[in-house]
Amino acid sequence: MTDNEQRLISASRDIAAGADLVFELIADPAQQPRWDGNDNLAEASAGQRVRGVGDVFAMTLTNSAVRENHVVEFEEGRRIAWLPAEPGAEPPGHLWRWDLEPLSDTRVRVTHSYDWSNLTDEKRLIRARATTADKLRSSIDRLAAVAEQ
Repeated sequence: MTDNEQRLISASRDIAAGADLVFELIADPAQQPRWDGNDNLAEASAGQRVRGVGDVFAMTLTNSAVRENHVVEFEEGRRIAWLPAEPGAEPPGHLWRWDLEPLSDTRVRVTHSYDWSNLTDEKRLIRARATTADKLRSSIDRLAAVAEQ
């Protein structure tokens, strides 16, 4: 890592939908592949809706690998963040976060962040460096397309 390497990336956008609807699309893992801007998520079983810190949800990736996502931040309708890990393993330290700021009953500002400042797994660094604000914005744009329809 270089001294000036950016390890916290984020993107924001306003979505013309209520915060509750947008949050539901994020907090229900079965919905996430519908709007994933990284084309990385294949599927998640129904019934894994996140309810709080400590929840773990499983996601199958497009390469058939499974990730257990450990929820470390949660505020219903406002914030959710998780640390992905291989099944049964400790998370290697990269965090995905969603923050929602209701602007009105029908508008919400969504900020999507990827923080890999604590990533310890050397083989994941190339992929972490490839995660750009544009890729995060792509997820928000796809999320908006689903929420606004």
